[in-house]
This record gives sequence, structure tokens and C-alpha cells, in this order.
Amino acid sequence: MTAIATLGSHCALQVLKGAKDEGLKTILVCEKRRERLYRRFSFIDEIFLVDTFAEILEQKCQSTLQQNNAILVPHGTLIAQMNSEQIESIKTPIFGNKWILRWESDRIMKEKLMREAKLPVPKAVTNPRDIDKLVIVKRQGAAGGKGYFLAANEEDYNVKRNKLISQGVITKEESLYIQEYASGVLAYLQFFYSPIKEELEFFGADQRHESDIEGLARIPSEEQIKIDKVPSFNVIGNSPIVLRESLLDEVYAMGDNFVDAAKRMVAPGMNGPFCIEGVYDENAKFTAFEFSARIVAGTSIYMDGSPYYSLLFNESMSMGKRIAREVKTAKELNQLDKITT
Repeated sequence: MTAIATLGSHCALQVLKGAKDEGLKTILVCEKRRERLYRRFSFIDEIFLVDTFAEILEQKCQSTLQQNNAILVPHGTLIAQMNSEQIESIKTPIFGNKWILRWESDRIMKEKLMREAKLPVPKAVTNPRDIDKLVIVKRQGAAGGKGYFLAANEEDYNVKRNKLISQGVITKEESLYIQEYASGVLAYLQFFYSPIKEELEFFGADQRHESDIEGLARIPSEEQIKIDKVPSFNVIGNSPIVLRESLLDEVYAMGDNFVDAAKRMVAPGMNGPFCIEGVYDENAKFTAFEFSARIVAGTSIYMDGSPYYSLLFNESMSMGKRIAREVKTAKELNQLDKITT
């Protein structure tokens, strides 16, 4: 029997619940400090306890996964906890394309792939002295927004960077990525591409709630300027958003373009779930500032299915269940090599 495995964090619950709904064995690689939480859920068949997630690279964990014919579903925690070399060295088959996770983690590579996909992206600023309008400064990899900050000019950039360094939020050696700030309505567009069917599916959209930048909006401006703190963009949660139907054609076009670009740039391409993240301005024009080349946490708001997936499936279908369905189909067709790396 094929098993689905994932790390105990991020969106593990919907991944494993979806796998169990599809009749697959479920395995959770879980840090000991979180064991109590995950023991509450009966759809988790086996919990492999570790002190840190890096232990997934060790032979003991790899042997357990191999003995269960496990497929590892990657999510944001995998990218946040390990570097690209470590991820690519994992012997367990990884759902999707583990090579594209390197492109997600590196800001320069990420921008290159987005431009190749003809996505409308904000201008990157290569040197702080060239900041002449509002920018957002980001860390590399999947940091969940922690350590991001806004800057209006070089002096503002240096003051805030130094403050975050002194607070231990970022390190002095970190390579930061500067990007012109795009304002508008946040929309994180969730997709699934099936290499078996060669079809793109639009799963849904979400918005992310970030602290404490959102909390500042409830404070009068005269009080805001008295706060001696660099606001955080740390993601706390997600909420659903349904787009105007007139926007969907462009949404699918962006998804198709991204899949096509990924096939050209990083074989075998963008297989499985991914997300294009950006904002809509006052003219309903979309600007994409990020992509995630794996399942995103925002899909967890649709554990009983999304509005858009109700148009494609006559049953409740979470992203976790969709992944498991693809695994089952691939196994029946003897095509697991098409959906894993």
C-alpha cells in the first residue's frame, strides 16, 4: 500500500485527512513538542517522532518511509527548515517537483521564473541607495512574512534593517530582496496541475492576515508615528475570497503560463499544487509578487472543498484530498514517476 507522509506543521492536517479519505495510509513526521496536538486526530495512522525536522534526512526515518512506500508531500515548513541541497537529497519520493523548490527559495531565481511566465511583477531594486519609492524588503525562502519590512528610502531601509538585526529577527549576513511595493486587494491564487491529465485546475483564492501590520490599521495615524517598532508581516491566518467571474479567464491564463514556463526552465515542471500571490489594483489589474511551488497553508480554509472545485468535482475535495487522488490515479496507471521526484 502507498502511504502519504508529511511534516507535522503548516497544512499537515488537511494533507493527511485527504489521504485517509482516499484510503491511503498516513504518516506524520512530528517534532516531539507537537506530539500532543497531532495525537488528537485519528486519521493519522503513524507518528514518527523527531527532535527536529532535519532528522527526516537520517537513515532511520528514511527507512521507515521507504518500508511504507511513502510519498512525501512538501509544504512551507520543509522549505523553511531545510536548504535546497538537503531537500534534493531526500531519498523518499516527493510529490511534485522537488527541484523547483530551489527556485521558490531563491529570490533571484524566483523573479526569473515569474518573468519567464510573463507574470506582471513589481520592479526589483538591487541596491538600497536606488530606493526612490515605497518598497518591501523580504528575506529569502519561506519565512512566512517574518522579518519583512517597508522602506521609503535608503536611510529608512538602514534604520529598520539595523533594528531587526539588533532584535535578532534577521542576521547581519542575510541577503535581503528589495521589491517595489504593490498596493491593492491581496489575492493568493491556488492551482493544481495534473501531469497525468495535462490539465490545470483553479482551486481557490485566499487572503493572508499578517501581524502586526494589520493591527496598526486600527491605530490613529498620530499614534502610529509614536511607535518605535518595525511592523511585522508574520502570517497569522487566512480567509477566503471569491473573485469576480470576469477575472477568471486571466487567472487561468496566468496559471497556464506559469506551468508552461516551469516546464521550460526546471524539468519536469510545476506538477501538483502551487500558488501565484499578488494584488489587484483599482483597475482590477493583477500584480504578482510571489509564487509558492507546493501546497500553501491558505488551502486549509477549504477542507470541505472550495467554491471553484465544486464546479469541477461532484464531491467535497480539499487540496489534500486532490493530492491523494492524484497519487491513487498515478499508481493505478503505473505512472508514479510522473507525479514524484
